[in-house]
Formats: sequence, C-alpha cells, structure tokens
Amino acid sequence: MPENSAGKRALITGVTGQDGSYLAEQLLAKGYEVHGLVRRLSTPNTQNIHHILDRIHLVDGDLHDQASLEHVVKVVEPDEIYNLAAQSFVGVSFSQPVVTGEVTGLGVVRLLEAMRSHADKARLYQAASSEMFGKVVETPQDENTKFYPRSPYGVAKVYAYWACINYRESYGLFISNGILYNHESPRRGIEFLTRKVSDGVARIKLGMSRKISLGTLDTRRDWGYAPEYTDFMWRILNYSMAEDFVGATGESHSVREFVEAAFHHVGIQDWEKYVELDKRFSRPAEVDHLCGNPAKAMKLLGWVPQTKFDKLVSIMVDADVARLQNGATRAPVTAPP
Repeated sequence: MPENSAGKRALITGVTGQDGSYLAEQLLAKGYEVHGLVRRLSTPNTQNIHHILDRIHLVDGDLHDQASLEHVVKVVEPDEIYNLAAQSFVGVSFSQPVVTGEVTGLGVVRLLEAMRSHADKARLYQAASSEMFGKVVETPQDENTKFYPRSPYGVAKVYAYWACINYRESYGLFISNGILYNHESPRRGIEFLTRKVSDGVARIKLGMSRKISLGTLDTRRDWGYAPEYTDFMWRILNYSMAEDFVGATGESHSVREFVEAAFHHVGIQDWEKYVELDKRFSRPAEVDHLCGNPAKAMKLLGWVPQTKFDKLVSIMVDADVARLQNGATRAPVTAPP
C-alpha cells in the first residue's frame, strides 16, 4: 500500500464520531489535507477531534441537504471521500425509521450525486455494515453472502450499498463499500452496548453505580478495535481497483462474554448480581449472530486485525475508569495504544 500521501485532500463525513476522528488522525499522519463535514449545531460536538481542530478544516453540510453537499464537494475538491456519517444506532432506527432512511440511505445518494457532478475523479468509501446480513444465511459471512437486514438501519445500509455499486457501474466512478463488523474503542458513543458495559463496569468498580441494565446476553458479535478499521478504510481506497470488502476479526463472542471479561478485568468475579435484563432494551427484530470472513481483505489489502477480544475489552474499561476517576464526562481522547 502507498505510504506517501502528502498533498492529497480528503473529505470525511461524520468526522466528529469514533471512526471519523481516528481516520482524521491517521490521514494527517500520512500528510493529507483533511476536511471534515459537520452539521451546524447550537453546541458543536467536537470532543473526539478537539486535539486536532487546529489541523483540520471543518465545513458545514448535511446529508439531508443536496445543495450543501454540492457546495462542499465543489469547494473542497477532494481526492478521497469517506462517508462515515449516518444515523448509526440500530435501536434508534426502529423508533426513527424515516430519519434513518433519509440520512443512512438517501443521504448516500445525495453525496454520490455531488461526487458525480463535481469530483468524478475522486475515490469514495462508503461505510457499509454487517447489519446488512441480519438474519444470516451462512456463517461466517463474506462479500458474497446474501443480505437479510433486520432493522430499518440495516435496510437503509443495503440501499446505500447497492446505490454505490450502481453509481460505480453506471458512471465509472471509483466507489468502494467496506462491510465493517462491530468495531469499538473508548470513543464509542455511550449509547452503544460496549460503551454501556465498559462505563457501567467502571462505575460499579468505583462505587458510583450498582447495576447495568441490558436487553440480552445471548447475541453474538464480531468485535474489533476501531483504529484498525479506519486503517482498513484507507487501504480500500488506495487499492488499485474499486471493490467491496468485509472487515472483521473472524471471531464472534457473546454479550455475556463481553460483560464477563469487563467485570473480570476490574477484579469482580460474581458479575451476575450486577447485571439485570430489561425488555425495554430489546429490539422488535434481533440479529442473533454475526461473524465475518476477512480473507479477501487480508489477501488483497494486507490488512490483519491485531487487537484480540480480551485486549479490546481491557482498553475500553481502563479508559472509562480513568475518565471517571478524573471527573470527566467523556472518554479521554488519546492516540490508540
């Protein structure tokens, strides 16, 4: 893979999120000029990128608004576009299906149109999702596995996935999908399961809480470490051809295993008494078991996930313990170990 990318210009949507912030750091280290698309909010949410705000260029735009996307792409003139923005919380997609479809589905088409009109020589990465496989027809899943989404989020991601392939084939654009499995870090939003667990365990360890409420302990996921997956995104766009790739560890673990590992890491063995199941956190349709096959990415991109499951859990729990001990409200923003 090429390492000297000095002078390239990248546009990242969703730059303030977990993936966007890690990707921005990595691109800056490679010499990119980084532009990040942000929605105009009354209180800017820039915690994850606070430490690099003076090194990146923030531009106003919204995946709801075609005109704003056209303007941003025309002005920035990106060499690479990373579309990481979405309504990305699966649970919320059931209560806000229309918003999810507008942003996570149609928002991608708006960005594709802006690219086609103003940056047809650029390369675009679309953040696809393992949730597209949903009620899986085979395990592990790879690039040829049929989709069976089980949430409005998964449905919207399938729409966006095929829209990207359609634009690639219809207009000859360099557009690639990365079908990423769950990838976590201390920068993961607190509403997501893994951060809910790591934060909850840290609070219990420090005597700040007594219970964690979860919807289920039985679902299984393929969990990896987020900074390795943003490197995966860059590798996809710097491959010789526009193709679609699965990004996964090839291992699956249950929520029960994640919870147990988190408690054991802080020295709590009898973890069951601190966990309660609450039907309010269950979804109308659940995805029971996801496990990806990254063989294609490993062979063609030279991408190999390094952080094992237990290490990932310890990274997240340690970060939340440190945050709470320091009296912070969010996880500390530091370079990945």
